[in-house]
Amino acid sequence: MTDQARSTIDVLKTAKIIVIKIGSALVRGDELDQVNQDWLDALAQDVKALTDQGKKIIIVSSGGIALGRKALGISAKTAPNKIPLEKKQAASAVGQFHVFNGYHNAFKKLDIITAQVLLTMSDTEDRRMNLNARETLYTLLERNIIPVINENDTVSTVEIRFGDNDRLSVRVAQMVMADAVVLLSTIDGLYTSDPQKDPQAEHIPVIEHISDDHIKMGGDALAGLSTGGMKSKITAAISATKSGIHLVITDGRPIHAFRDLCSEPQKPSSLFISQYCDLTAREKWLGAHMRPKGIITIDDGALEALHKGKSLLPIGVQKVEGDFHRGDPIEIRNIKGQKVAMGISAYGKEDAVRIKGKHSREIIEILGFTGRDVLVHRNDMVLEL
Repeated sequence: MTDQARSTIDVLKTAKIIVIKIGSALVRGDELDQVNQDWLDALAQDVKALTDQGKKIIIVSSGGIALGRKALGISAKTAPNKIPLEKKQAASAVGQFHVFNGYHNAFKKLDIITAQVLLTMSDTEDRRMNLNARETLYTLLERNIIPVINENDTVSTVEIRFGDNDRLSVRVAQMVMADAVVLLSTIDGLYTSDPQKDPQAEHIPVIEHISDDHIKMGGDALAGLSTGGMKSKITAAISATKSGIHLVITDGRPIHAFRDLCSEPQKPSSLFISQYCDLTAREKWLGAHMRPKGIITIDDGALEALHKGKSLLPIGVQKVEGDFHRGDPIEIRNIKGQKVAMGISAYGKEDAVRIKGKHSREIIEILGFTGRDVLVHRNDMVLEL
C-alpha cells in the first residue's frame, strides 16, 4: 500500500491540471437541504495549498439533485434511477443553488473566486460548443478562478445525460488536457470484491491495465444519493487512461481527505495508470481521420514556430481556402503546398481571411471583438510525422 501511495503522490505532485470529482454523499450534510460546509471548507484549504504551488484545479461536483429532494418531496431513500426525469431536473434546479453556495462560501473565506459552470453531453461532443466551454475553463484557470462544474440537469434529457459525474469529470479532463482526475468517493478504491459483503476482499492499489476482471469487480451505487458506483468509476477510468490521463479513486469522507491523498503515504487509494500509447493513437486519429473543412497556407517562419511547439499566429498565414467555421478542422500547408499539420480553427473562414498576415494585437481592431490571439492553438494541432 505504501508503494502505491507514493505513486499516487508522485502523480499529483507532477500534475499541472487536476480535475477533482466530488460525490453527492460528500457534499450533502446531515439535513436534506444542507451542504456539508465543514467538509467543503477543508477541501477549499486543500485546493488552495495546490494552487499556491501553481497547479490548476477544476472541481466537478455532484449534489444538486440530492440537495433539492426536500423541496420536491422526494424521500432520501429513493434511488436516483427511480426518480422521474422531470423531478430530477426540478430538484437539481433547487439543489444546485445550495451546492454552489457551499463552494462559494468555502473559497470566499480564502479570498478565492469560484465560477459555476453547467455542461451537458452535447456541449462536450459538439466541436464548437466544446471549444467555447474549453476556452471558458482556460480563461478562468488563467485568472486563478476555481471552476465548479455540474451537469446541466435542467436542460438535459434521458438521451444526452451523462448519467453520473464520474464520466463528466473525465470529459472535462479531456477537454482541458488535464494530467489527472481524482474521484473523491465513499470507498478508498477498487477491491477484488465488495468489501462490505466479503471480508476477504483485497484492495488493489495500482491498476496498470484495466482488464475484464477489473470491470467485473465493480459494485452498485449508494442507494438514495449516488448515480455512479464503482462500475461507473471503472468506465471513467477506461476513458481517462486511454486519453493519457491518470485516474485516482479514494475515500473522500474524512476532513482534508484530498490533502492526505497528496501528502500522506498511508492514505489508501487506487491509481489507474494512463496509457500513453493510446494518447498517441488519438493524436494520429486527429491527424488522419478528421475531414478538413478548409486549408491554411503558412510561411516558413510560421512553419518553424510550429515545429518548436508554438501555436499558429495570424501573421504567419499567407492564404485561406475553403468554407469553415470556428471549431472546424482545417489542413495546414507550407508554401510548397505540402500538408504539415491538422488543427481546429479558432476562427471562421471570413474572419480568418481578414486577420491573415496581421499581428495578434490588431485582431480586435479588425474584427471588432476580442477573440483568440492564435488562429490554431498548439493543443488543437497535430503535426505531420
